[in-house]
Amino acid sequence: MPDRTRWPACVARIRRWGATLAALLLAGCAASQPPSYDLLIRHGTIVDGSGRAAFTGDVAVRGDRIAYVGAHAPGTARRTIDAAGKAVAPGFINMLSWATESLLIDGRGESDLRQGVTLEVMGEGSSMGPLTPTMAKALVAQQEEGLRYPVRWTTLGGYLDHVAAQGVAPNIASFLGAATAREMVLGDTAAAPDPAQLRAMQGVVRQAMDEGAMGVASALIYPPGAFARTPELAALAGTAARCGGIYATHLRSEGDRFLESVDEAIAIGRAADVPVHFYHLKVGGRDNWPKMAAAIARIEAARRSGLRVSADVYPYIASGTGLDASMPPWLFDGGMEAGIARLKNPATRRRVVAEMQGKGDWENVLRMAGPDKAVIAGVRTAALQPLVGRTLADIARERGVSAEEAAIELVVADRGRVDTIYQTMDEDNLRAALAWPFTAIGSDAPAIAAEGAFLNGRAHPRTYGSFARVLARYARDEKRLSLPEAVRRMSGLPAAILGLADRGLLRTGYLADIVLFDPETIADHASFADPHRYATGVSDVFVNGIAALADGKPTGAAPGRVVRGRGWKACPAK
Repeated sequence: MPDRTRWPACVARIRRWGATLAALLLAGCAASQPPSYDLLIRHGTIVDGSGRAAFTGDVAVRGDRIAYVGAHAPGTARRTIDAAGKAVAPGFINMLSWATESLLIDGRGESDLRQGVTLEVMGEGSSMGPLTPTMAKALVAQQEEGLRYPVRWTTLGGYLDHVAAQGVAPNIASFLGAATAREMVLGDTAAAPDPAQLRAMQGVVRQAMDEGAMGVASALIYPPGAFARTPELAALAGTAARCGGIYATHLRSEGDRFLESVDEAIAIGRAADVPVHFYHLKVGGRDNWPKMAAAIARIEAARRSGLRVSADVYPYIASGTGLDASMPPWLFDGGMEAGIARLKNPATRRRVVAEMQGKGDWENVLRMAGPDKAVIAGVRTAALQPLVGRTLADIARERGVSAEEAAIELVVADRGRVDTIYQTMDEDNLRAALAWPFTAIGSDAPAIAAEGAFLNGRAHPRTYGSFARVLARYARDEKRLSLPEAVRRMSGLPAAILGLADRGLLRTGYLADIVLFDPETIADHASFADPHRYATGVSDVFVNGIAALADGKPTGAAPGRVVRGRGWKACPAK
């Protein structure tokens, strides 16, 4: 007969064995299950791009999308990053990028990638498409030695697809340049379009919007864009608006007629019923500095009246453009070559010098800065390379001519714009523009590597430091922006301006453009004297879920895609 006194011990043993067996079975099942995520970023300071307070938590990625944002992600991942002590933020959006050509030459875009930029938005004033055969030929002719590329597209959409197909680290997007639409129909002439020509220009806008353009963008100090009058711009902007786009503008004047130019942009917005975006909101020339407060007040009043208005800045008090921007626009009626031919005529040359020394109704950046604060930054001609880094005043003294005559000599000799850095702005105005809550960040520069032919030019430090400088100087050091607000200016705000539905925020279901950086050490290092220096403090950048930067170094991956506007394949024919 069984010993019943031993049953409780037997039952307990069986239960223990059962629990152990169950645990082993569950562990086996778990081991056979695939990881829940492709990437799991744990213990980071989550700064989600909305401006809301940061919190400690996890971000998980599955494929190219964010799968989880919160306190603790359940499950496992193929790769896990411990982000303790680091900020985890949406990838930064460069609202004013000139990576148009640099990404064709080097798709890494290192100067921006190392700052956390995951989307380059191009097309200020002129865009890389559409192109007539004449425009394509001119695009080839202006390329610099060592920085050449073939032109194998004819449309804006074709350009974007071409860049993506070559392979790029960041995502790319573009406006249609208002000057490009004008040039497609009128060429380089200063003539105003007749009604039929204006309709043709609107057709160019519709086609570009249907290919994914973000809207129409003007740059009204540079010919042929400078030849466009307000009604022409309103007609193009209105067409973009009907296709879901916005109107962005480099104002007709950022100096003597700054307030009048602000008013013109607002008037275009109202006439065309289109959102207005101000590129690099700034005012140049000491006499004009007091105008910034009035400009912001007018822009804010326009917002209160119902017009969607926004802006961007780069965090420096020197601008960068060509020496040709210091010359009267009429000189370039017919294009750069026509202007150079005119400058070879002594009588025309004297007239140009006189107008440059006067106070005309056009934007003379050299007069605002002064020749001692105008530094040559880039040339195409090898013989002129020793002049890079020198002031125009110094060059003029050496040649025994006026600064205006020296500028003309350089433009003629280089057969082009001659890149120049002009110190024209005021730090307090920059801080005022940053304080406005609808100001995003843009570099107004290419995305380049600190190597090879890119080193031939004296780059503006904004090329390497714009985003890091905002986070380091204006957020961390001066505390003019909180960390969540600074990140919003680089991610959630520009995404909202452009109408991007699934980028710019850390949200479940959004595309996985993510940057990890140390908010205590992030820093810009580029200066005007030594510009080709990368920012530091960004450790990892993911573009569409793929690591483009790991442990502070480019991975060589090319996950960038074309990001298209709301009019893509949906723009009405008329």
